Amino acid sequence: MTRHSETAFLNVDLDIYSRSSLEPLVTALGRHVIVLFLGIPRRMYEAHLEIAGIPKSADQVIRKFVRLIDALPPAARKHWDRANRRDFSIGVEAGTERSVLDIAIESETVAAAARLNARIVITVYTAQPPAGQPPSR
Repeated sequence: MTRHSETAFLNVDLDIYSRSSLEPLVTALGRHVIVLFLGIPRRMYEAHLEIAGIPKSADQVIRKFVRLIDALPPAARKHWDRANRRDFSIGVEAGTERSVLDIAIESETVAAAARLNARIVITVYTAQPPAGQPPSR
């Protein structure tokens, strides 16, 4: 996690949860994604992915994921369709100073996520204190 004095957009993770293996789905997405985690930490299979490259906006990243999912071959797409939950998780790091961050998701992007039966989730991470300063209590 970076140390920002202002609230900052980090990235969008695609978090997928399923009762069946997600490996065929992740394999089909190929080099377009970075696999943060793929496995069974609890009772369900999980895949946590990011788009390869530097994100410009949450909207852009979600649209890229949508294009990749729409282009999946039928066998891999079945794994997406069978998943219990699909989240586009927008990561935000809270700032240590007062600031405002607007993250706009276009209506077309919201509609595309809904068409894929996915949720859009906002994940806010605690602000990191400046170097050498202990965390506040």
